[in-house]
Amino acid sequence: MSFSTPARACGIDFGTSNSTVGWLRPGQDSLLPLEDGKITLPSVIFFNTEERRPVYGRLALHEYLEGYEGRLMRSLKSLLGSKLLKSETTVLGSALPFKDLLGFFIGELKKRAEAQAERAFEEVVLGRPVFFVDDDPVADQEAQNTLVAVAHKLGFKEVSFQYEPIAAAFDYESSLAREELVLIVDIGGGTSDFSLVRLAPERHHLAERQDDILATGGVHIGGTDFDKQLSLAGVMPLFGYGSRMKSDAFMPTSYHLNLATWHTINALYAQKTQLALQNMRYDIVDATGIDRLFGLIEQRAGHWLAMQVEESKIALSEQDARPIDLSRVEPGLVAELTRPLFENAIEPLLERIRTSLTQLLADAGITAEQVDTLFFTGGSSGVPALRQSVAAMLPNARSVEGNTFGSIGSGLAIEAKKRYG
Repeated sequence: MSFSTPARACGIDFGTSNSTVGWLRPGQDSLLPLEDGKITLPSVIFFNTEERRPVYGRLALHEYLEGYEGRLMRSLKSLLGSKLLKSETTVLGSALPFKDLLGFFIGELKKRAEAQAERAFEEVVLGRPVFFVDDDPVADQEAQNTLVAVAHKLGFKEVSFQYEPIAAAFDYESSLAREELVLIVDIGGGTSDFSLVRLAPERHHLAERQDDILATGGVHIGGTDFDKQLSLAGVMPLFGYGSRMKSDAFMPTSYHLNLATWHTINALYAQKTQLALQNMRYDIVDATGIDRLFGLIEQRAGHWLAMQVEESKIALSEQDARPIDLSRVEPGLVAELTRPLFENAIEPLLERIRTSLTQLLADAGITAEQVDTLFFTGGSSGVPALRQSVAAMLPNARSVEGNTFGSIGSGLAIEAKKRYG
């Protein structure tokens, strides 16, 4: 396989939180700049009502936070495999199928990549999680078929897939000096994906690598789930989560679950939701929390709050506490978020990740002691509790840090060159 000429095809890592496009060409970085010289484009669309146009990435978040009227859509990849995919939403006053939203964003990735490469791409290797949907092969296949249909509609003539952790493995392999048995742990915004792979420098250029992939697995847990659990544990109680009704039952949790989940925040702004909450208020023993919830809804501050929680989660990887100032909702109100609170909140998720990894090793017929290297990649792989939890399972493995947002895109670019020349 010659690397003296640019590859015909590109690789697209369409991520829950961030996306990249990789393209191999001699002597240059494999990842194309997509926004302001940066290799990542946050997977966000803001439909600006005033100017009747979609805006993408960091600019989308900026316009939304600046207070422009419009609709913010984030975590678009989570739509794949969900029941929402067959329905539609209202954007700029018109009904828009959720499937078309995916087309808007992936189309923007293609357009920006082609502008940087100064050429069109007609072949693509798309990254995909090991499972779009846990324990449902039919829904999983449907999710992949949806992506194929979207890509074809955008002008890609040849579309193929590679598991995201396998792509990350091939990127890591390009730096190896000897053979290693590597466990790839890819924790993205929406999924945790694992692959046990035998890597070696002399096998790096082989097109057929199926025998080197000992096992793949995954679970539908990612950074947005960590955000959600942190929000429910440390923020939502201030807004009535867990409040008692006069009947001694708890206030229904659906409102706070929606507020703690990116792509369902808008459901809280619906008139019928607000009417239901107003009717409920008179049956709540202490209305302090629900009154704050009304204030938050009135300000349409749900996405702002979700961003604050996400920033706190990231900060808690480096520090022991990161409070959120909620004075825009109520003077002096603070959500006290700490690392122990966060770690306690995500422990059930970490347990599911450990169970999935135990199953992966059993599937491969490999003992934990045989694994040489633990390779972490993905934007949510930096959570210390997660790293310690996984590392404790593999006593002989050294931990290696991948390019948090770039390993998969680079690996997909390598795969695209192998498949399409």
